[in-house]
Amino acid sequence: MSISAYDLSIPTFQRGFAVLSKLLDKAEALADEKKFKPEVLVNARLAPDMLSLAGQIQRLSDTAKGAAARLTGTEAPSFPDDEVTLADLRARIDKTTAYLASVPESAYAGAEERDVVLKTRQQEVHFTGKDYLLTYAIPNFYFHLTTAYAILRHNGVAVGKLDFLGRT
Repeated sequence: MSISAYDLSIPTFQRGFAVLSKLLDKAEALADEKKFKPEVLVNARLAPDMLSLAGQIQRLSDTAKGAAARLTGTEAPSFPDDEVTLADLRARIDKTTAYLASVPESAYAGAEERDVVLKTRQQEVHFTGKDYLLTYAIPNFYFHLTTAYAILRHNGVAVGKLDFLGRT
């Protein structure tokens, strides 16, 4: 059985964003129930040197968009990191998933062997498409999804493992 870069990435990212949307539903419900401004959660973080919930969702979006673009040799849309409400975060998720859905599966032909160059602050890292996807993009996506989950859980949102797995 052969699994394509498309099969490994796009359904994974789309599912992650669907899970995240349900987590945000629960966050919004908690804010309504406890009568606090949801922006408290948007700005919440696990540690002072970590990104806020908004930052985690922005990185999720950037990771997914970047992976789709790098694997297909196309340009990803650029979104400003200016989300300040849960509605803003939902809009970013919607724009990201719409972009992912707009890239045709056929554009991923040969993606596993495509040269991918990731420019960091310190260096350029070279990958094959397969290695980029499996050792960087997917782990990075799940790091930020897990951290977003942990921020919400830490701040009292009633979420558990089944919520993270998307099976509730």
